[in-house]
Amino acid sequence: MAVFEAIPWTFDVDSIHFWIHYGFVILGFVLAVVSMVVQCMKPAPYGRHQQSHDSWGPMINQRLGHIVSDFIPGVILFILVYFLYGSEDARFGYTNQTFLWLWLLHYIHRGIIHPLLMRYSQKEVSLGITLGGLFPNLIFSFVCSDWIGSAVYADNYFYDPRFILGIILFVVGYIINKWADAKLRRLRNQGDNQGYHIPYGGLFEVISCPNYFGEMLEWTGWALGTWSLAGCVWLLFGCSTFIPRSKHNHTWYKEHFEDYPNRRKALIPFVY
Repeated sequence: MAVFEAIPWTFDVDSIHFWIHYGFVILGFVLAVVSMVVQCMKPAPYGRHQQSHDSWGPMINQRLGHIVSDFIPGVILFILVYFLYGSEDARFGYTNQTFLWLWLLHYIHRGIIHPLLMRYSQKEVSLGITLGGLFPNLIFSFVCSDWIGSAVYADNYFYDPRFILGIILFVVGYIINKWADAKLRRLRNQGDNQGYHIPYGGLFEVISCPNYFGEMLEWTGWALGTWSLAGCVWLLFGCSTFIPRSKHNHTWYKEHFEDYPNRRKALIPFVY
């Protein structure tokens, strides 16, 4: 097979498996569109946008809610689907194993380390917000795990520009995302958990939300590297949060800090 083969994988599964996979892909696309529309209209009520009058069900511990919505689908479900639902030819391939560990690298941090270390602006979050994160994460974790656990990539895909660039984007995005999270966490140490401060340094000099920018790069790399509709629809769903929420956060900063730098954009340096 040529290095630049247009389709570098085979998805040799039975018809039921095929339609389950692509049925969830279609559902994921619908969820991405709905999420984009809803979040453009009004920011999801957590963090700085959480209001006392918001009614999304009973309140639970913020750390617990974060672990439930991210660790359960992103780590536990992902591993189970990969090893129990995928094919042996795929799940032990070097390319597939690379994608597996990249995903787990993100979600072990996102689902356990981040919620345990982060100084949240609110100690509690509504159960509805937690479930609102858990439900789509279950769908997209299943779809992405099913893909890399079932698709058999060409042996020479390691040398394909899509794989190489995808891995680079993922790693760079991961570093940016974790650096930005750490920067925001240190800012909370300057005051109480409720306090917000203007972040400075690095990408914060040009955009308000480097954490979202970094994660967007990660999933762009994932979509490119896996070269799959599953990866693309997951990227679209992520952008349905990154794009509107970064704009809402950017507006919030400007409304609450008179000296907020005018040169900063919301999400993409010098563009948006």
